[in-house]
Amino acid sequence: MLPEILPRPAPIANDEYLSRRLALMAALPADSAVLLPGASLVTRSRDSEFPFRQDSDFHYLTGFPEPDALLLLLPGRPEGESVLFCQDRNPLMEAWTGIRLGAEGAVREHGVDQAFENDERDERLEALLDGRRTLYLPLDSPEAMAIAEEVRGALAAKARRGACPPEALADVAPLLHEARLIKSEAELALLRHAAEISARAHVRAMRAARPGLAEYHLQTELEHEFRWQGGTGPAYASIVGGGANACVLHYIENHAPLRDGDLVLIDAGAEFDLYAGDITRTFPVSGRFSAAQRVLYALVLKVQERAVAAVRPGATLVELHDGVVRGLTEGLIELGLLEGEVPARIDDESYRRFYLHSTSHWLGLDVHDVGTYRQGGEPRALAPGMVVTVEPGLYVPDDDDIPEAFRGIGIRIEDDVVVTASGHAVLTAGAPKGMDEIEALMAEK
Repeated sequence: MLPEILPRPAPIANDEYLSRRLALMAALPADSAVLLPGASLVTRSRDSEFPFRQDSDFHYLTGFPEPDALLLLLPGRPEGESVLFCQDRNPLMEAWTGIRLGAEGAVREHGVDQAFENDERDERLEALLDGRRTLYLPLDSPEAMAIAEEVRGALAAKARRGACPPEALADVAPLLHEARLIKSEAELALLRHAAEISARAHVRAMRAARPGLAEYHLQTELEHEFRWQGGTGPAYASIVGGGANACVLHYIENHAPLRDGDLVLIDAGAEFDLYAGDITRTFPVSGRFSAAQRVLYALVLKVQERAVAAVRPGATLVELHDGVVRGLTEGLIELGLLEGEVPARIDDESYRRFYLHSTSHWLGLDVHDVGTYRQGGEPRALAPGMVVTVEPGLYVPDDDDIPEAFRGIGIRIEDDVVVTASGHAVLTAGAPKGMDEIEALMAEK
């Protein structure tokens, strides 16, 4: 029997992309402009490319899906404030790589005010940017900087004829990333779908797991579900770490055998319409936790659930992390893996032998999404519409001073959580994380 196919959420409407562009322009001086390149194809090997993935900022403002595009925003321009340059219509190339929208299609399908094909770009950029005093662009983009400097140089050469090149370059990222931090209802629908796909994939991997398989077999189960449900694939390189491999935070080799008695840690999420899911679950290869695994897992689960419960407007990610560190340190001392008093072990960071990373990050179009974590030098307060991960873990080294039953055990539990007006909602609840739930699910196979 084929797996169920989930209904797809509606794509983001052109009106929303338009409102984003208008909001960005409203924050700029009237004599400014925005220059934002899209992504280009990236060579994988020789004459083959990686699957194309649009730049997240460019997608946020346009929804335009093709490579080698350029967006200009020109506040107050009577002929149209948004101008898109895109690939030329080319029947020969389209026979090889697919139909291109072209300028007319870009206006028709994506609601920009004007569009031109790239063969007109150089001659039109100078006129479009002439007299714009400040040019906002991603300052960390070599392509954007090269375009800006070329246009400024060309206009400066015509200064005696009245041309006025942009006097200053400014970074558009802070304004754009601040907007991206708060998700709209349409974005939340896509994130919920990515999370649901991701959760189903983790359930599928739990049901498939057994000793004798390899890590890549579970990776295959995960990524099949991502694609089956219409995702573009994984939102990041899938991590499937059995045994001590789970203690390597970004382990992506995924080639080792899965052994009876070991845990396997899976950190994997689907990408759907460019929005990311991000889930980590840890479970026993054989379907039953050992006594030592139960003790450590119970500790991680307790602090994870407590941190999730603390997500609400006004809370900070620093508070969540501090609570996790305190809870893990208390547990490590109780288990004899650390000695002394909790405050002392936190102060000297002894706990970092077992817990190296932060507890949370933003989630959205990027798995580690944009947005500042501090405002005015202070930790940023959570607000409705923000989406965060909550992912404490324990990673016990295989060292002689560690009780043998605990050596080489790695555990991480991660959920995606949206901040709501009244508290929070867990997007990834479809992936079980209680030990009894996991064992019952794995017994069904």
